[in-house]
Amino acid sequence: MATMTTYVWKGKNAKGEVISGEYKAEDRREVAEYLRKRRVIIQSVRKKPKEISFSLGKKGVSVKDLGVFTRQYATMVNAGLPLVQCLEVLARQQPKPHFKQAIQQVTMDVEGGQTLSEGLAKFPHIFGDLYVNMVAAGEAGGILDVILQRLAVFMEKNDALQRKVKGALTYPSIVLFVATGACIFMLVGVIPVFAKMFSDFGGELPLPTKVVMGMSNFLQANWYFMLAGAIGVVFAFKRIRATEKGELLTDRLFLNLPIIGNVVRKGSVARFTRTLGTLIGSGVPILQGLEITAKTAGNKVLQNAIGRTAVSISQGDTIAEPLKESGVFPPMVVQMISIGEQTGALDEMLTKVADFYDDEVDAAVEALTAAIEPIMIVVMGTMVGGMLVAMYLPMFKMANVVGG
Repeated sequence: MATMTTYVWKGKNAKGEVISGEYKAEDRREVAEYLRKRRVIIQSVRKKPKEISFSLGKKGVSVKDLGVFTRQYATMVNAGLPLVQCLEVLARQQPKPHFKQAIQQVTMDVEGGQTLSEGLAKFPHIFGDLYVNMVAAGEAGGILDVILQRLAVFMEKNDALQRKVKGALTYPSIVLFVATGACIFMLVGVIPVFAKMFSDFGGELPLPTKVVMGMSNFLQANWYFMLAGAIGVVFAFKRIRATEKGELLTDRLFLNLPIIGNVVRKGSVARFTRTLGTLIGSGVPILQGLEITAKTAGNKVLQNAIGRTAVSISQGDTIAEPLKESGVFPPMVVQMISIGEQTGALDEMLTKVADFYDDEVDAAVEALTAAIEPIMIVVMGTMVGGMLVAMYLPMFKMANVVGG
């Protein structure tokens, strides 16, 4: 089998606009044939140079950016503009080079006779299984404009949900980071000054002062060991997450964390129901919809539960029963899905559940913030205030000695 090489090409389209892109082929002749079929006047074709990159994978596109693209595409298609013209306009106004290049490549594929979904499928790091399958269903049913509108709404709501969950988890992390930084600064920068003063003074120091000074001395003498330990913990956590059992264990831990677990669970339920509801409502077969939803679940516990549901469906059983047995989904969700199956309106019921849990995530985030704020204030006050008191106790003792 011949080796495929990536070529970078540049040329002009039928309108005289300069366009460029990449294409994998056996040789330059194949690239030239590909471009001629798409009515591109070739300016240059060269092998793509090898790049030294520190990135951890292909560049993706944020949910927000993809949502904006989809909304604009849906609006133009709904207005009656041809697919290719819409893509050309979107490519011209796209500021991100890797996304722009992908849109240009899809445009040429559609011009060359491929379907939109086939063109999108070549960029799985941008347009995932959910996106491609929904577009394919829209093309097959002749309702691409409707499907694009649904995709736009789905992505906008999914982006809002992600921002809510991330915001809820970011706040306590920042507060904890600031509190830890303040304590380290005091132990390294402030306490040693007081320690020298107390050693010059002599005499017996109070127990709290001895404890704080001991912590300061330990940190100064062993900071590199502590830093190495922290890096080791992070590395070990990533190694554990890289295994299937480790990922399942940590994801189950996240779901069972007090307060924070409630936000994660409700966010996961909202994402699952909205994704599956959108797929089924767009004409994607339910079994295929469950497989796609499992891949995009974002939590191994939910992924396994959805996988068991797909097996149940393939054997002729219901969706609700495996979800109930998993213990991950609240009874109300299972009951509403069961009603949706019985009435033949599963997609509508899933969308209603998703809307309800979007509101539940808002309430859970507010509850988390309300609970975290006083806890963090008490923790920071205890840590910083405790060290200040420990340092001032000997000063009061010195004042009494001098005053006596």
